[in-house]
Amino acid sequence: MAKKPQKKLKPNKTTFSIGYLFLFLLVMYALQMMVSPRAEEITYTQFKEYLKNGDIVDVTVSPDLIRGRYRKPAAEGVGFEEVAFATVSVQDTKLVEELEARHISFKGEIENTFLKTFLMWWFFPLAMMAVGWFFIFRRMGGVGAPFMSFGKAKIKLYAESDSEKVTFADVAGCDEAKEELKEVIDFLSNPERFQKLGGKIPKGVLLIGPPGTGKTLLAKAVAGEADVPFFSISGSDFVEMFVGMGAARVRDMFEQAKERAPCIVFIDEIDSVGRQRGTGLGGGHDEREQTLNQLLAEMDGFSSKKGVIIMAATNRPDVLDVALLRPGRFDRQITVDRPDLLGREAILNVHKRNVKLAPDIDLKVVAKRTPGFSGADLANVVNEAALLAARRDKEAVEMPEFEDAIDRVIAGPERKSRVMSEDEKRTVAYHESGHALIAAFLPHADPVHKVSIIPRGAAALGYTLQLPTEDRYLTTESEIMDTLCVLLGGRAAESMVFGEVSTGAHNDLEKVTRLARDYVCRFGMSTKLGPQTFGRQSGNIFLGHDLVQEKEYSEKTAILIDEEVSRIVREGYDRAYKLLSDNKDKLELLARKLEERELLDGEEVVELLGVKKEKKGREKEAVGITLSENK
Repeated sequence: MAKKPQKKLKPNKTTFSIGYLFLFLLVMYALQMMVSPRAEEITYTQFKEYLKNGDIVDVTVSPDLIRGRYRKPAAEGVGFEEVAFATVSVQDTKLVEELEARHISFKGEIENTFLKTFLMWWFFPLAMMAVGWFFIFRRMGGVGAPFMSFGKAKIKLYAESDSEKVTFADVAGCDEAKEELKEVIDFLSNPERFQKLGGKIPKGVLLIGPPGTGKTLLAKAVAGEADVPFFSISGSDFVEMFVGMGAARVRDMFEQAKERAPCIVFIDEIDSVGRQRGTGLGGGHDEREQTLNQLLAEMDGFSSKKGVIIMAATNRPDVLDVALLRPGRFDRQITVDRPDLLGREAILNVHKRNVKLAPDIDLKVVAKRTPGFSGADLANVVNEAALLAARRDKEAVEMPEFEDAIDRVIAGPERKSRVMSEDEKRTVAYHESGHALIAAFLPHADPVHKVSIIPRGAAALGYTLQLPTEDRYLTTESEIMDTLCVLLGGRAAESMVFGEVSTGAHNDLEKVTRLARDYVCRFGMSTKLGPQTFGRQSGNIFLGHDLVQEKEYSEKTAILIDEEVSRIVREGYDRAYKLLSDNKDKLELLARKLEERELLDGEEVVELLGVKKEKKGREKEAVGITLSENK
């Protein structure tokens, strides 16, 4: 077996440190203190008295100090001993005459102030500047030679030998995106296969999808699968405090990529630097816009034959500049959406590798109970379940831990310290029972999975969890109206039983109002206004874009929209109130049972109400959940 060639060890470079200079000066000071004779400090009056008595042996006079030796009786009482002394020099014109009159040897000395001057006027100011230089440029990312690193891109290179390498085997739930990226890797490893038919390697690949769906993980998997260098950088690393630094770093990034071609460059969170131009406060001179302009110029300037592919990820494609998305720059746009049922099961199988599960765990059941969850949410569910099992001293993770983990991810952890009064507990019980009863009776509402009056999270005093039983991607008018009715069931139950309402329906009313307005303005389902939409449907507002947007409909139409929204909400409330009135005995039974048990699953709710729906539910973008809030 051939031996691997050993890597040559690079000689250690000797680096200068300010600490070494401090240590050198400290040693020099210590040596000076050891070599210099220790002198007794006396007053000038004592010096004059010793001089008058003839005890002074010799004197050295400097502008600030008088040093010398004087004679005093020995400690044994026999003879004399000489002692070194030092005293402050004062203006005494008769001192020289007295020394000459007593025939005392004296000499003058010019004080050597070089070390003092150097320390005071050179060393300490330079040391303070060096310390400030070190901390400022350490924060700015300049290590070693700060000025030389101003325009350097903070780019990370992933090599084939990197530990904990991610591959496509570690990515699940996005098979279509993986196929697209496998084609990109084939482009780089075997370009002749595509070029012989006239095909061109794509310049850019943009990964689009909600947060937590695995865009960055896919990019790392490309690094693990490809046999080419993989550079990674964040969009926020381009722009810092100095103007022009972002554009310089873009140029440096492409220079490094061209030197290592063929290669892949991944820009994470590109929306931080690729936002639409003209929307900032700085106009065309905004630093982010200069960085974007340089990125556009570099992507348009290099040839695809060089084998440099730019990958980027964002969850805000609506704010990206249109020039960045045109063909020739980001040729491929790959959507990484939330996983479906099979995708969730595959993701759970990936995350269970390092978790000890009980033999009876069925991950398909867990996947069915987590509709709308992203890959990051599912990873959090598995981790929370493992932590709960460890906290309960179990040998393996069982189904109750997964149930509790799903509830924690959806509604937050249990607040056992929050003790409700009996009146509040009864109010929440009837509120949640109203949601559950209407969801159980209406044919187009999702089945009830769990009802709880245990406080969770920051504000939830209880919740009703509805889960679909199949994947569907369209919503009908009947389903919207039934969803509105379910959301209003809690408020209607409070009003019918107690004769007054509480603030617990705050979250429900927000959802009802938004859904009713979407029914009219987005989906065009209102018979009074007809099949048309009202208002521009954009994402989050960002400065400079929405401020100049004109209103697209008249004030008369706005009044009609408000009237229609109010009518839909009012009709939904009346429908919920009537349904609860017709089944008041069942509402009482469910509320009492919920107040007693605090937690009921879907099967228990169906058994108590004596109703079973034949129609299957459907999967929404998010889990159907109604919360009673403490507002």
